[in-house]
Amino acid sequence: MKFDLHTHHFRCGHAEGNISDYIEAAISVGLHAIGISDHSPYFGSKEEHPQPAIAMAKREFPNYVAEVLRLKEQYKDKIEVLLGVESDFFPDFAHIYQEVYAKYPFDYIIGSVHQTNGISIFNRNRWKKLKPAEKIAEKDTYYDLIQQSARNGMFQILGHIDAMKGFYPEFSDIPSNNLDETLHVIGQCGVAIEINTSGSTKDCGGWYPSDEILERALFHQVEVTFGSDAHRPSRVADDWEQVSQRLKEIGFKEWVYFRQKQKQIVKL
Repeated sequence: MKFDLHTHHFRCGHAEGNISDYIEAAISVGLHAIGISDHSPYFGSKEEHPQPAIAMAKREFPNYVAEVLRLKEQYKDKIEVLLGVESDFFPDFAHIYQEVYAKYPFDYIIGSVHQTNGISIFNRNRWKKLKPAEKIAEKDTYYDLIQQSARNGMFQILGHIDAMKGFYPEFSDIPSNNLDETLHVIGQCGVAIEINTSGSTKDCGGWYPSDEILERALFHQVEVTFGSDAHRPSRVADDWEQVSQRLKEIGFKEWVYFRQKQKQIVKL
């Protein structure tokens, strides 16, 4: 059973192609299920489309859902198309996001922390001039938000949980006691984490999360899933076989995907 739960398309403003392009790519590489999970609009903002190069406009969200559902039916004899969304997590606005998502038949929702203290986690400049203690505080803030997202109950999957290393590989070496606590919380809450292979396209040069984190996740009984985080169709299922093999080597026996928010267990 091969699946990929994390893909984007043109509506987010920084990905290539239509949704059907990703479905066709999934079929071509032998996937049994493909999840469409473009970036949610900024529902906490009063503006219609505050960041066009990062997320879709609010008015596009119903169109996005309708298109995925139409393609789900169109391709049902060739591949299972799953309706997802990659949602930002802002504690102050979480209730607004929940109210919007409740209107639609999502198969799963990926919760991703993309900002801390109002700054993108991918902004490499945020680390300049920070003292060691300040770097630790930034990392702890990041994982505190991930803990909150796990406890929130809105998400089936947490996205790229060490993505702050993307353009700052030294992030992995910043000491933090918060990581194990975060993994413990995730395991208790029964939320899956994704192995996201898009990290290999960034400065860090490796998947999210690292093998070390995956080993600790296994100890804390955290379930895992797969997401390429493809922003172009050619990256669908990128490194799927390698991830499957690595998980076996680490000691995982299974991974999961979601249909109608119900966990589907797949043996490795």
